[in-house]
Amino acid sequence: MPKVTIDGIVVEVAAGSTILQAAEQAGIEIPRFCYHERLSIAGNCRMCLVEVEKTPPKPIASCGYPVADGMVVHTDSPMVRKGRRGVMEFLLINHPLDCPICDQGGECDLQDQAMGFGADHSRYDENKRAVPDKNLGPLVKTSMNRCIHCTRCIRFITEVAGVPDLGATARGEHMEVGTYVEKALGSELSGNIIDLCPVGALTSKPYAFVARPWELQKVDSIDVLDAVGTNIRIDARGTEVLRILPRINEDVNEEWLGDKSRFALDGLKRRRLDRPWVRENGKLRAATWDQAFDAIATKLKGLSGDRIGAIAGDLVDAESVLALKDLLASLGSTNVDCRQDGARLDASRRDFYCFNTSIAGIEEADAILIVGSNPRKEAPVLNARIRKAWAASGLPVAVIGSETDLTYPVLHLGTGPSVLTDLHSGSNAFATILANAKKPMIIVGQGALARPDGTAILAAAWRLAAHVGALSFDWHGFNILHTAAGRVGALDLGFVPGPNGKGVDAMLDGGLDLLWLLGADGFDSARIAAGTFVVYQGHHGDAGAQRADVILPGAAYTEKSGTYVNTEGRAQRGFKAVYPPGEAREDWTILRAFSAIIGKTLPYDTIEALRARMEQINPVFGRVGFMPRFGCSDHTGPAGDPSVLSDAPLVSTVPNYYATDPISRASPTMAACIEAQSQPALAAE
Repeated sequence: MPKVTIDGIVVEVAAGSTILQAAEQAGIEIPRFCYHERLSIAGNCRMCLVEVEKTPPKPIASCGYPVADGMVVHTDSPMVRKGRRGVMEFLLINHPLDCPICDQGGECDLQDQAMGFGADHSRYDENKRAVPDKNLGPLVKTSMNRCIHCTRCIRFITEVAGVPDLGATARGEHMEVGTYVEKALGSELSGNIIDLCPVGALTSKPYAFVARPWELQKVDSIDVLDAVGTNIRIDARGTEVLRILPRINEDVNEEWLGDKSRFALDGLKRRRLDRPWVRENGKLRAATWDQAFDAIATKLKGLSGDRIGAIAGDLVDAESVLALKDLLASLGSTNVDCRQDGARLDASRRDFYCFNTSIAGIEEADAILIVGSNPRKEAPVLNARIRKAWAASGLPVAVIGSETDLTYPVLHLGTGPSVLTDLHSGSNAFATILANAKKPMIIVGQGALARPDGTAILAAAWRLAAHVGALSFDWHGFNILHTAAGRVGALDLGFVPGPNGKGVDAMLDGGLDLLWLLGADGFDSARIAAGTFVVYQGHHGDAGAQRADVILPGAAYTEKSGTYVNTEGRAQRGFKAVYPPGEAREDWTILRAFSAIIGKTLPYDTIEALRARMEQINPVFGRVGFMPRFGCSDHTGPAGDPSVLSDAPLVSTVPNYYATDPISRASPTMAACIEAQSQPALAAE
C-alpha cells in the first residue's frame, strides 16, 4: 500500500486511491462539486485542485489523480488558493446569485465553498446566460440558470437508479442538462438528485418556498412506507412535517431514499382521524373517548374469546402490536394475525420470514433468483443495491414472475411457480448457474406467498435453496422480501393465530362478533362478514375506517416513538417529530387505557416497561440498530408440500408504487405521480 504525504501528514492508502480519497483518510478537507463517493468520477468542476511535488508546475484535480508511493501533496499552497479562486470565479460568472429566493439557501455547497475558498470580487461585467427551466415531473423543481454542470444528477440517474433519463446536450457555455424530450423522470429514486445537487438547480417541488432549514426541528426516525427500514430525518415546524430526508446507514439504505417515502408526507395532514367516532343507526357520529370505549366494552360483555379477533396492519409499530396481543390474550382470544394480505408466511422459525442474507450482503452474492417479486416497486432502495452488485461484478439475476424492467439485465425464467421444480431437477439452465455459485441468493416476494399455494411455494423455494448450496454455516441465501414495515416485528412478537385461533381469512369470513383492526387497510373491507362489530384504530380514514362501528384515532409514524423491524430482521427505532392532531393518541396508550376500562389492565404504564416486555418475548428487540448475520445450521424446511404448485402466474402485490398505504393514498403529490406515470410526457408540460 502506497504512503502519501499530504500537508505534512503521512497516510497509507489502498492502491488505486485518488489524492482526494487519501486526503479524506487523513482528515483534510478538499472542496469539490462534481465528485461524490458513490458515483463515477467526472472530474469536470475542477474545484478540488491540489499541488503535487515533482510534477509539472500546475494545479491538479485531486478527484481523478491516483496516488503513488512517496507522493507529496499540498492542498493549501498559494498556487492552489489562486487556482480555486479562479475556478470559483468562473462558476459564479453565470450563476444568478439569487440566494434569497433559492430553496437551497442555508444548505448550499456553492455558498459554503464560495465563502471558504472563493474571492470577494468578480471581474466579469458581461450579461449572464439564461437557460430555460426543465419540467421533470411533479417531484423535482428545476432552476437551470443555477446549474454548474457537475453532472451528479446525470450520473446518479444512470448509474444508481438505472433509468438513464437525464443527459447533457451541447457544449461549453451552451451545455444544458435535461431529458432530451421533456418528460417526467421515470425512477422511483429520482428525489435523491435533490440531495446530490450542490447548488439550487434541483430542489423539491412540493417543498418550494415553504421553509428555511434553520426554522425546522430535526428528528431521526425510520421510514415505514416499505419494509427496507430506511433511516430518515423528519424536519418539522410547529405541528407540521415539512420535509423527510435520508440518513446515512451503510447496512440498510446507504444514503438513498425512495420517492414515496420522501414525498408522501403531505398525506400526513389529509383524511386524518382526529377524534373518536361511533356508528349509530347506520351513521357515524363524533364521540368522546369515554363514549367510544363504552360502546366497545358493551359489545364485549358476555363474548367468549373465540368470538373476538384482531388484525394488525402494515404500518404498525411493535409496541402497539404487543399491547393489542396482550389485550386479546386477557380476553381469552388467540384470533390474531398480522398477514392481512393472506401471505402464507411460516412464523415457526425466524429465518423462514426474514431477508437472512441482509441488505448489505446482496453485494456478496454471485447469483440471484427472484421469485414473485418486483423489487423496483416493492423496495426501490434494495433494488438499487442489487443493481450496484450487478454493476460491480455482472452477477446473473433471474426472475420467476411478471416480465418487467428492474433497471438491470435479468433472465426471465417463466411466470409460474413450477419453474422452481424445474430448477430443483436441473432441467433449467439457470440451475447450473445457481449450483456453481459460491453464494447464491433466492429472494421470495409477497406475490409468491399471498396466494392459495403460497405455503407450497415457500417450501419449494427453501428446498431449492438447500439444493443449490445457499444454506451453509457461513451463508444464508434464503430471503423473504416484505412490503409491510410492521410485519416482521409482529411476527417476532407472535402476532399469529394461536392454538385453535383463526387467521385473517377465517376472521373475515365470519365466526366473530368483534373484530379489532389496528391500522389494517390492506384488504377489501367488504369481505368482513355482516353483523361483525368492527373497531378500527388508525390514523387515516381509509378502507378500514369506512366499515368501522367505532373509530379510535391513532398516531402516524411521525407522531410517536416506535420500534420497527425491517425485512432483514433489524430492529430500529423512530422518534416523535410532531404531536398527533386533535384528540388522536399513540396507539399503545389507547389500548392501555381501554384495558383499564374493562378491568383487564395491561401490566405496563410507560413505553420503557412495554419495551422491556418486548425484549422478554424476543431478544431481538434488545438489539436496536444491530443485526448479527447467521448462517443456516438447520436445513429443515417450512411446512408445506413443495410439489403442490398451481399454474397461476406470479404477480407482484404492488401494482402501483405510489399508492400502497393510507398515507400515500391520501397524498396529492402521489396522485400527481400516478398521473405522471400514466402520461410521462404530458405530465411534464
